[in-house]
Amino acid sequence: MTSTLAPAASLSAADRCDGCGAQAYVRVKLVAGGELLFCGHHWGRHAEALKPKVVEVIDETPRLTEVASAPEE
Repeated sequence: MTSTLAPAASLSAADRCDGCGAQAYVRVKLVAGGELLFCGHHWGRHAEALKPKVVEVIDETPRLTEVASAPEE
């Protein structure tokens, strides 16, 4: 399994968690084909069980803790 954060594969606000419909911050590509999208909560809940079945992880959860900078005056 590889962990990747590639700009070309960035998730947008339109990407929704397959578990609950919240904004997705993790995309996993499965060994068997296909992909799943997860919010931070559901990825944390299912990551360990899924890791053996995944070939690629695009994890953008660090975006959840980014602080927007105030505009300079």
